[in-house]
Amino acid sequence: MTTAPVRVGLVGAGAWAARMHAPMLAAGPETVLGAVWSRRGDAAGALAAAHGVPAAPTFTDLLRSCDAVAFAVPPDIQAALAVEAARAGRAVLLEKPVALDLDSARRLADAVGEAGVVSQVVFTKRYHARTRAFLAAAGGFDADGARACYLHSGFLGGPFATGWRLTHGALFDLGPHLLDLLDAALGPIVDVRAAGRRSRWTELTCAHRSGAVSQASLSGGVAVPRVVTTVELFGAAGTLAYDTAGMDHDECWPVVRAEFAEAVRTGRPHPLDVHRGLMIQELLARAAADPALRD
Repeated sequence: MTTAPVRVGLVGAGAWAARMHAPMLAAGPETVLGAVWSRRGDAAGALAAAHGVPAAPTFTDLLRSCDAVAFAVPPDIQAALAVEAARAGRAVLLEKPVALDLDSARRLADAVGEAGVVSQVVFTKRYHARTRAFLAAAGGFDADGARACYLHSGFLGGPFATGWRLTHGALFDLGPHLLDLLDAALGPIVDVRAAGRRSRWTELTCAHRSGAVSQASLSGGVAVPRVVTTVELFGAAGTLAYDTAGMDHDECWPVVRAEFAEAVRTGRPHPLDVHRGLMIQELLARAAADPALRD
């Protein structure tokens, strides 16, 4: 197996691409940032120049210049372009949700499967040691239920208070994280109900195959002084709690990079692959269709 750095092209030049993806991929040593492409050529040029790499003139040029592609664009754009990347034989590093609708997510998962390429989804918190310790402990905890929340004020203003996030609300932006954590901690979610308002506060109730029931509160429009992300399991033996307070998310990025490069080099699927993303998309679609959830 080669240990040469994986050459990754970056699609997107917005706030998240500049803050996370480009620095992560450029830092190496498992990867090198090969090129940047965006529909906004000036933004791509500026981000590429900041990291001493070329800006690809077209998406096709980007594909020709790399072994893998990372996406930092809205989910609907990601879903369409990642299909092209997979069909071109490129591994894909995806953001969540993997799409904005279930059909697009299915097409993407099918394209990845048919091409036989590696995929990985950036469920950020799953790459932190604190999260992995909690999930390991949850595997031996007999839980009857759980309460979770993911709350922040990002939709009230700033670089992420735009576009698809405001249209689809916290369910699609924050929901994938909590649904993934609850499914991993309590076992497969077999049903999900939603209530509340997409733009303000969404409440999810999940039924798990184990018989446990979990509830999750989501909002990006509440004036909290810091992001609040918690999961607490309850059972006859007591409680098991997870809290991201004080968590340094920068500790996640080297793990994302190393595990993606390893998957690309070996061809072995990552546990958090596009099929995991599709499963979460199915839950999002079910929740979004609940008549108790209003705009």
